[in-house]
Amino acid sequence: ESIRVTRDGHVAVLELHRPDRLNALGKSMLLEINHAMDALEADAEVRVIVLCGAGRGFSSGFDLKEQMERNPQGAQVWREILDLDFSTTMRFWDCAKPTVAAIHGPCMAGAFEMALACDISVCSRDATFGEPELKFGAGIVTLLLPWMVGPKAAKDIMLTADDTVNAERALALGIVSRVVEPGEHLAAALRIARNITVIDPALVRDTKKALNRTYEIQGKGAAPGAALDIDHAIESAGSPDKKRFMDLAREQGLKAALAWREARFKG
Repeated sequence: ESIRVTRDGHVAVLELHRPDRLNALGKSMLLEINHAMDALEADAEVRVIVLCGAGRGFSSGFDLKEQMERNPQGAQVWREILDLDFSTTMRFWDCAKPTVAAIHGPCMAGAFEMALACDISVCSRDATFGEPELKFGAGIVTLLLPWMVGPKAAKDIMLTADDTVNAERALALGIVSRVVEPGEHLAAALRIARNITVIDPALVRDTKKALNRTYEIQGKGAAPGAALDIDHAIESAGSPDKKRFMDLAREQGLKAALAWREARFKG
């Protein structure tokens, strides 16, 4: 219902398809992504997976409206929510097959992390990236950014809750692999994917495994899980900022809550 999967030879395209909600990552979408990844990973004819978003952007991130309506409370409930968020994101890093993100428009928060988990990322010049979670008292689920950009840039983006990182800065920091003209992101990603499919898939698989192992030796395997535990503690306790944001969203609507969030940082 919320994704589309198509095939182009040995390339599978997994499209986030909630354009009316800027492809917000709700629970049902996350479950559908996992189901699709199970099928694509098991299909020997699929050699590369391309991830993209429908409509005016890649994705706004995890679905705040759904969270507002569900109003999750308690450690056990939050553990289930965050485990699903985390495990779905990491599917693209852990997948034995190469994953390529094709990004345009907004790519925020949980969706930003999902794009970071892909092996290669192509974005159009109109793409915007960011981690705005701290602006409204939320934690960060999958702490991949430090592994891509280093500590200074990661702290700059995360601690200031920056959601204005443009394509050129993203390329300079190593958030994306390539920048293309508006509207060319998916075509460019497909060209990359098709080139990879020409190579022996076992060789590609083992090389990706070796590359990932390089980071695991440095602590990449354990670090995101430790960060997830910290985020679980943050969300279970609930910060005053998050409570105020969600109360406003329930009382006046999500737009009003987002306006309150932005107004706090006018200075």
